[in-house]
Amino acid sequence: MSLPLAGLKVLDLSRLLPGPYATLVLADLGAQVDKLEEPGSGDYTRHSPPMKDDTSALFLGLNRNKRSIGVDLKSPEGVATLKGLVKHYDVLVESFRPGVLDRLGAGYEVLSRENPRLIFCSISGYGNTGPDRLKAGHDLNYIARSGALAYGGLDGGAPAMPGVQMADIGGGSLFAIVGILAALHERHSTGQGRFVDVSMTDGSMAFLHMHLAARLLMGAEGTPLARGREALNGGFACYGLYKTKDDRYLAVGSLEPKFFAGVCAAIERPDLLEGAYDVGEGGKKVRAELEEIFTSRTQAEWASLFKPLDLCVEPVLEGDELLNDPQLQARGVFAKEGGVIWLRTPLRFGDVPIVPPPAIGQQTEEILRECGLLAAP
Repeated sequence: MSLPLAGLKVLDLSRLLPGPYATLVLADLGAQVDKLEEPGSGDYTRHSPPMKDDTSALFLGLNRNKRSIGVDLKSPEGVATLKGLVKHYDVLVESFRPGVLDRLGAGYEVLSRENPRLIFCSISGYGNTGPDRLKAGHDLNYIARSGALAYGGLDGGAPAMPGVQMADIGGGSLFAIVGILAALHERHSTGQGRFVDVSMTDGSMAFLHMHLAARLLMGAEGTPLARGREALNGGFACYGLYKTKDDRYLAVGSLEPKFFAGVCAAIERPDLLEGAYDVGEGGKKVRAELEEIFTSRTQAEWASLFKPLDLCVEPVLEGDELLNDPQLQARGVFAKEGGVIWLRTPLRFGDVPIVPPPAIGQQTEEILRECGLLAAP
């Protein structure tokens, strides 16, 4: 069965996480992704521990099902090669600071003249406009500026540092994919490509959209967003994390009264329902009661109790535990190929063959010949 993006050609100039994950999803959906790397060094992630043999496991996990072409964009010859290559691609993805490719003579204006149908996706920390567009940063900086970081944590405590890269994946990779697919749809009508400007800071704000949009709409009648004081960030006792007897955790997401009433019945404390939706002192008392109750049994004991009840209570899986989760296994998110386990991307429209990531420039001659930039031997 043909995959939905079969025939789409993507030239990936990006490095590290946001761009490579975006192009990994496109590759898993059937696109041909060719990774343009600097000869000798390549993507920085190639050298980041942990190492599997002589290549980073981080790089391997992000760059399967891609080919690699070695091109030095700092040389006039390399820029000329890029100009020749883009005539044969639908999409280009890059994650340099704004203006870097322009200074090299390979920005959007130049490359779009070579291929007017080219969709040029730029992923950067703060976007291609604004006073901070050239500022350095990483995921933590972007979620700090977007307001998303401050929204998590305990009331009166410090912001909670996420354990995952919210800005890189949620703000960068996923919005890049949305922008690319939207531009491809537009191109069917106009025949023209487009510059897609993805700011990871802007994208991070999407995680706040429901709450921040409501705050803006309330205006003077509302109050600023507050850490640990609102329904879904710690204000409601019925929606939170609770430690168990064995120092593990339960995720109690029993937001609707019908669910939390069931939780109260299961722990034989129906009286706790009344204060569960109080973000003030009443709610704090309920939370304190729940904290004491949940420390009376182990996580496994609580999980066994709640499993048949369907009350939005789950054990917090840690380490390798999720590898054995029957739901995840049934969904096929883990694929064994070549003696190792690969993590699939979430959207699947059929079986995706897994081809191990390439060495730096492994397919350089092959790609150049396909694009007519190198004579056949």
